[in-house]
Amino acid sequence: MIGLVLALLLVGFALALPATWLLVRLGHRVGALDSPGVAGHVKELRRVPNIGGIAIFWAVAGPLAAGLAAVTFAPEAIAERLPGVAAHLDRIAAARGAWCTILLGALAMHLVGLIDDRRALRAWPKLFLQIAIALGTTLVSDVRLLANFLAAYPGGEFASVVLTVAWIIVVVNAVNFIDNMDGLAGGIALIAALAFMVATMLTAQWFVASTLALLVGALGGFLVFNVAPARIFMGDGGSLFVGYMLATLAARTVYIDTDHEGYALGSAWYGVFMPIIVLAIPLYDGVYVTLWRISRGKSPFIGGHEHISHRLVELGLSKRRAVGVLWLLTAVTAMSAIGLGLLRPWQAALVGLQLLGIFAVMAVLETSVRRPRDDA
Repeated sequence: MIGLVLALLLVGFALALPATWLLVRLGHRVGALDSPGVAGHVKELRRVPNIGGIAIFWAVAGPLAAGLAAVTFAPEAIAERLPGVAAHLDRIAAARGAWCTILLGALAMHLVGLIDDRRALRAWPKLFLQIAIALGTTLVSDVRLLANFLAAYPGGEFASVVLTVAWIIVVVNAVNFIDNMDGLAGGIALIAALAFMVATMLTAQWFVASTLALLVGALGGFLVFNVAPARIFMGDGGSLFVGYMLATLAARTVYIDTDHEGYALGSAWYGVFMPIIVLAIPLYDGVYVTLWRISRGKSPFIGGHEHISHRLVELGLSKRRAVGVLWLLTAVTAMSAIGLGLLRPWQAALVGLQLLGIFAVMAVLETSVRRPRDDA
């Protein structure tokens, strides 16, 4: 099964790479270029296509849909050609409905992003659509955060639904917010997806791992054309989809098992914080920028230059180096998080202190720049 997961990583890359190349050419031909967004959005417009998310989406959704169709209509052929998968077919078939729901939610989120790239949806209608998609996904599928932990308490199921919807919305917009510099969102998402992929491989969650492998490969193929100087952007059609997939796949993965001490990712309760630590950098940036904008009477959904990436550039780093720094910070938090549930309490506390130290450094950098764009 490990070989299959790695092969699917290559499949995602092989599909996304030529598709992104074609979209670069198509975007210029049809004029699907970077757009100004809603009124008040502060950005530097460039003659670069912003439809790269289409390549990322289909490089993941295409093989995923094909796999679900094969499990439904030709399980015997799969068992014959992929003997390693045969033992897991019943488990995959039992979860087929949930996966179809996730796939439909991903399509809906992708379409919302594509429409926004062309027609600039207003903030509240866009947020309402995101909530509707997240709520539909949570109610129809088994994408639930802390469902087992909360089930023992009154109202636990309702709390799990609310928590999961909030998680999906926060991650979707965190990825969307950090998509503000060439290669930044794609690289951070790739590192996070890779960390989740490793975690799911350790716990033999092969279908989740396979989907994450497709996402890692698709982001890699896209990044070939997205690193500075970018020839294409993922646009909201890409960032909303990528954020949705990271959020739902993280929620669907069980990171700890308190009943089995030998569980690969541990049995300590604090292991549930693993996804938050993996995505710590975009989550920090999203929360900081949101609070900063609200404190100044601005809409948190109207883009500007308050992000940590912009602060690093204003401190003297090149855009490439600023992106590289944030990639490295994401890699550090991701590597620290994977084994969180295996650590002793004092060791887990050190991981928490390390994360707080990273946040403190970022906060110092954020506040070390005189903000010439505060009125933007």
